[in-house]
Amino acid sequence: MYTRREFGQLALAALPGLGASPSSLLNSAKSLLAKPDSKVSGVQIGLNVPYSFGNNAMTGDETLERCLTLGVSAVELRAQPVEAFMGVPAELVKATSGRGRSQGPEREGALAELRKWRIAAPMQKAKEFRKKYGDAGVNIEIVKFDAIYARQDDELDYCFELAKALGARAISCEISVKDTQRVGRFADKHRLMVGYHGHEETSPVDWETAFGFAKHNGANLDIGHFVAGNNASPIPFLKKHHDRVTHIHVKDRKYKEGPTTPFGEGDTPIKEVLQLIRDNKWPIQATIEFEYPVPSGSDRMAEIAKCVQFCRDALR
Repeated sequence: MYTRREFGQLALAALPGLGASPSSLLNSAKSLLAKPDSKVSGVQIGLNVPYSFGNNAMTGDETLERCLTLGVSAVELRAQPVEAFMGVPAELVKATSGRGRSQGPEREGALAELRKWRIAAPMQKAKEFRKKYGDAGVNIEIVKFDAIYARQDDELDYCFELAKALGARAISCEISVKDTQRVGRFADKHRLMVGYHGHEETSPVDWETAFGFAKHNGANLDIGHFVAGNNASPIPFLKKHHDRVTHIHVKDRKYKEGPTTPFGEGDTPIKEVLQLIRDNKWPIQATIEFEYPVPSGSDRMAEIAKCVQFCRDALR
């Protein structure tokens, strides 16, 4: 893994291929060595972590260091690194994740124990996690939860309380339209938005149905998946429902369920979407979700740095 200083030095060599001026290259490199600031022209550029780094089990410390290396100052953070910091028993995580050998009653027992741990979890530790990130200059704006629809009521309360302890303004999860009614009740109870993440099979009607269930039901609009699945620009949906969009996922894909590509090589109007958010001053995080194959001769961190720079350039 690169240190922040090493990555800053590499940036000077790597970024010319993006067509940036020498002065902007120098500023970009310097920013990697100082406190991060990825808000550009009022738009917060964020990163889905640690997912974008290819390892959801990555520790909170390593996740933070990589964000600092990239100069990213806001994130959509998966719950796993937080729960690990809070002391969740590793054997319960393994037994309930599908990676262990536990099946049937044994797995059910582990799930019950994990639920007990969660509803009694030390929220003070979550606040310590938040402070560590905040002191470093990285805001946790959204907290992502997996398998949220299988959780019992007290565990759903835990999800919202954990997000609030981390200072988040929303939680996120995958969309299951019929189940958004139940989760929406908890969102309204806690007065915290839920951004339901859509894939290529998700249509505007799916989100609009969820919006009708609860005031705090929202959309995590993945603009790449939208283009690939709906064969249309996401801009009309964003204009109509911007007040319900918690954050967008920024990726580039081709029409007709086409592949994910490096930014600028697909059919997704990334620049136009970012500029629309900028021009309307909408409080919508532009969250990079890195998914395209790493080209030969490069690595994941270098490619994510290119994605961040692409977004910066689009907003200037």
